[in-house]
Amino acid sequence: MAKPKDKHAWTVKVGEKGQIVIPKEAREIFNISPGDTLILLGDEKQGLAIPLKNLLTTFVTKMFGETSSEEDEE
Repeated sequence: MAKPKDKHAWTVKVGEKGQIVIPKEAREIFNISPGDTLILLGDEKQGLAIPLKNLLTTFVTKMFGETSSEEDEE
């Protein structure tokens, strides 16, 4: 069975302090650099998601829509 295009999977180990290392290939694909902020989202039934902060901000902005200057004045 071929791997679906643009889908990836990696395994990581949780260290004694609860830390994980993001694999180099994943950091390169998703442009994750030292100092970047990631958000850890969790759902007890569906699992974890770790988006970059700026991707989540962009999503939330699109979801709620940008306010116009007229709306800000009200």
